[in-house]
Amino acid sequence: MPKAVNVRVTTMDAELEFAVQPSTTGKQLFDQVVKTIGLREVWYFGLQYMDGKGYLTWLKLDKKVSAQDVKKENPLQFKFRGKFFPEDVSEELIQDITQKLFFLQVKEGILSDEVYCPPETAVLLASYSVQAKFGDFSKEIHRPGYLTTDRLLPQRVMEQHKLSREQWEERIQVWHEEHRGMLKEDAMLEYLKIAQDLEMYGVNYFDIKNKKGTELWLGVDALGLNIYEKEDKLTPKIGFPWSEIRNISFNDKKFIIKPIDKKGPDFVFYAPRLRINKRILQLCMGNHELYMRRRKPDTIEVQQMKAQAREEKHQKQLERAQLENEKKKRETIEREKEQMEREKQELVMRLYQFEEKTKRAEKDLQEQMQRAMQLEQERRRAEEEAARLEAERQAALLAKEELARQAEDQLKSQEQLASELAEHTAKIVLLEEAKKRKEEEADSWQHRAREAQDDLLKTKEELHMVMSAPPPPPPPPMFEQVDDNSDSEENTSTHSADSAELQTEGINDHRNEEDRLTEAEKNERVQKQLMALSSELAQARDDTKKTQNDLLHSENVRAGRDKYKTLRQIRSGNTKQRIDEFEAL
Repeated sequence: MPKAVNVRVTTMDAELEFAVQPSTTGKQLFDQVVKTIGLREVWYFGLQYMDGKGYLTWLKLDKKVSAQDVKKENPLQFKFRGKFFPEDVSEELIQDITQKLFFLQVKEGILSDEVYCPPETAVLLASYSVQAKFGDFSKEIHRPGYLTTDRLLPQRVMEQHKLSREQWEERIQVWHEEHRGMLKEDAMLEYLKIAQDLEMYGVNYFDIKNKKGTELWLGVDALGLNIYEKEDKLTPKIGFPWSEIRNISFNDKKFIIKPIDKKGPDFVFYAPRLRINKRILQLCMGNHELYMRRRKPDTIEVQQMKAQAREEKHQKQLERAQLENEKKKRETIEREKEQMEREKQELVMRLYQFEEKTKRAEKDLQEQMQRAMQLEQERRRAEEEAARLEAERQAALLAKEELARQAEDQLKSQEQLASELAEHTAKIVLLEEAKKRKEEEADSWQHRAREAQDDLLKTKEELHMVMSAPPPPPPPPMFEQVDDNSDSEENTSTHSADSAELQTEGINDHRNEEDRLTEAEKNERVQKQLMALSSELAQARDDTKKTQNDLLHSENVRAGRDKYKTLRQIRSGNTKQRIDEFEAL
């Protein structure tokens, strides 16, 4: 029995290992991979490998894996990648797995700078990438530094701005918070909707020359063939939509494209190697087929897939709504619990305050009672002193009377009697004045005693009200409603040729891509976000570190050009005019 061959296939987010037989074809291996990952939109993808000469090549599905020039390793290494890109991700991509694989592949292209992305767009895309990974931002979970281990921006962008990694993370976090409530799958789709408007998105570039020998780039993408000058991969100069091409062929290094207009000249260019022409032909055929398929009614299979995807999305929305409802209920309960705890703390504090107030009132009462007792004692002493003084006065009066009688009866010496009388009279005056003072003092003490008694009664009443008043009831709780490998022909003296006839009948609206708007033009929110980011980053930008692509992009923006406006411009005029323009480059 033939010995099995070990194969490792790396997708954008997983590694798969298989043991295949020497007779296994590329299609059998491909089918095994897509079955394993649950992918049905197989027409976009292919298996890529490094051949014996170090070139990246697409595995031919109709040939045995062992018969192709795969670099000899154990296990054999393949990458499962998107080979053909959709025109409009939101209209074409059906399965979540397809969307995720394209998201990861496009993100890798942007971060590695294979696809040029302006700084403000790079930051906005990074925030969608973070939402796709972490979901909604939460201060409790996403502490400062939660993005430290993530590769978020192209190195070029970070080097062009005087910002630390922490400052970049802060800016991305702010925009991450803006995406609250967005599903991870929707965040990936939003990322792709913005990324597909980038000029280099989904374009395969090839070195070519025209008949004059001018070195140019040929760009092959989902919309057609575009010609770029050597120093500018962002802005194509001439374009040919797939609907204008009826036949593609090559003979050795010469590549011939025949337009639908049979009166028009052939579009001819030259590639440096035969293998390049083989790959160009393969990509042209695949992209042309998908271009035409998009402009025809969906097949039954695609209709079924779309219906299933809608059902699955609806189910997810229901589940998310239920989860959100449960989350809101939990939040309501937590809020009520926190409210009750706050009210409890408030009641405890108020009770403590009542107790303190009561203690102070009792202390004041004791002090006032003591003061009242002191006042009462002072009053009594004043009364006793007044009584004593009265007794003395009475005694003096009696003595006076007695002296008077003696004066009358005994006729003593008038001078002696007058002297004694004057002495007693002065004493009486002094005693009457002292009595008067004591009476006034007694009245004062009596008045102060009455005031102390009134204060005592008032304090008792207040204390009684404080002790007898019930604590206020808590407020009612708030409720919410809740390739391609080099064939032997290239190393032999025989010529190699191949061709493909392209069908263009039965399609609808074949140039609708020329009327498209970018996501920023369609979506006012995205437009405002990009403007805000551009303004914010301008303050930290180091213009001395701008690359050629940065300068080209800035010029395009200044001239009001974008991907689709440029497309309309480079396709204007008839086919002959554009081919003549290509030959003149």
